[in-house]
Amino acid sequence: MNKMLETLLERIDAWPEEAQEELIRSVIEIEAKHVGLHHLSDEERAAVRRGLEEMRQGKFATDEEVAAVFNRYRS
Repeated sequence: MNKMLETLLERIDAWPEEAQEELIRSVIEIEAKHVGLHHLSDEERAAVRRGLEEMRQGKFATDEEVAAVFNRYRS
């Protein structure tokens, strides 16, 4: 870990609660930017809901059906 970061982390405990909360919000934003947090669009969210509903209804492809699809595109 970066020495400056270590020093800052040691000092954070003495910060006012409001400053600590601000730091938390900032770190969450930085993490999302660099780790690649993805927010679903309305269309993606709807597709996930449809898939979950189909799963609940037991609408699964058999192993043979999945293998047939993969085999069709392998050459």
